[in-house]
Amino acid sequence: MKQACLLLTAITALSLPALAQDANVATIELKPSANPSTPLAYEKTELAVKAGQKIKLTLNNTGGILPQPHNFLLLKPGKLDAVGALANAMLADPQGMAKSYIPEAAKPDILANTKLVQPNSSETIEFTAPAEAGDYPYICTFPGHWMLMRGVMHVTK
Repeated sequence: MKQACLLLTAITALSLPALAQDANVATIELKPSANPSTPLAYEKTELAVKAGQKIKLTLNNTGGILPQPHNFLLLKPGKLDAVGALANAMLADPQGMAKSYIPEAAKPDILANTKLVQPNSSETIEFTAPAEAGDYPYICTFPGHWMLMRGVMHVTK
């Protein structure tokens, strides 16, 4: 009995840091807009996280006005237009859909991304927020979407 109590105490002690760590995870759900006036937009256009925070982001492609594929790309500051232009160029790529419309040349500027998520599906990714505070743009690169389907992740210290 004494050994069982010691074992239970040891397991509990080892589990506490993991439980405390889970409390520091930012859980974010992102969906396409259900507003008819903004059919090509994310439901949330601003997200706030702490620098270096663990993030669990789910792109839930349900409830949008126009059921179509979407993705999520978190970009380095100042790279929105460059990555968007590369995404536009993928319209001519017959493998664009298979590549989830994520431009290979943009990979150094992409901090986190989902694959292309079909309507009524979702994908969850886990990543660490950038260590530097700042405003990090996020976009959908399905053809034609990035001009409107975008937002900013505010990273604070």
